[in-house]
Amino acid sequence: MFFCIGKHTLYRAVTGFSLVLLVCALLFGFKTQSDHPLAVAAANYEWGLSFQQENEPPVPNLSAEKLAPYNAYYYYPQTQEKTLYLTFDCGYENGNMPAILDALKKHNAQGAFFVVGTYIEQNPELVKRMADEGHIVGNHSWHHPNMTTKSQTEFTKELADVEAIYQQIVGKEMPKFYRPPEGKFSDENLSWAKELGYRTVFWSLAYVDWKVDAQPTKEEAFAKILPRTHDGAIVLLHSTSSTNAQILDELLTTWEEQGYHFGSLYDLGK
Repeated sequence: MFFCIGKHTLYRAVTGFSLVLLVCALLFGFKTQSDHPLAVAAANYEWGLSFQQENEPPVPNLSAEKLAPYNAYYYYPQTQEKTLYLTFDCGYENGNMPAILDALKKHNAQGAFFVVGTYIEQNPELVKRMADEGHIVGNHSWHHPNMTTKSQTEFTKELADVEAIYQQIVGKEMPKFYRPPEGKFSDENLSWAKELGYRTVFWSLAYVDWKVDAQPTKEEAFAKILPRTHDGAIVLLHSTSSTNAQILDELLTTWEEQGYHFGSLYDLGK
């Protein structure tokens, strides 16, 4: 049996069906991306911590159990000794890195430096020094964008371009550690990073050190950092901070006196 439908009736039917799809998209969170047409929208996050008790791990907005399937971590206690993991975000160089590297060398402590592509491009000798002295140079993307706005192709390129210039400058493959720019990420970002072989590294200890024109005093920095110190902490410091460069030697000494050992991000997940 055949039905004959006039073009106006057909137009109304198609339009009505499109409207239903639009309503479903709004209600159920469908979205269209170049890599994932009509995929269920992934949840977007901005990493956050609530420091509730002194010298205890903070409460994050995503639990360790939620992060674990993606090879993502924000703290990682060891069973044998109290451990801290030292990480630095490096957006640009303003003269503090030599003092930071000197302090780490003095204490035989490994740091992990999350760099953007332009940092490697503009500071090849410092990046080579990081690698030569046994530090991890991690991937912080090329342009430091909000990665939740990127397609999988764009996400991959942001990381691959940094890998390429690191290989060019250092002559070695870049270590597979990634930190989301601005602490913004999605479930998809975590999944894509894992597919690329990365461990995503957040943090469980930080303070407001990134305001270059409003740097804390040594006393203010210690008053924030020491009560937040806890076993297994992944410490986030910004290399742009002149305060961090000035206090790092004394800070590492204080942590050592408190019984802390400085670990490697390579331990994450072992």
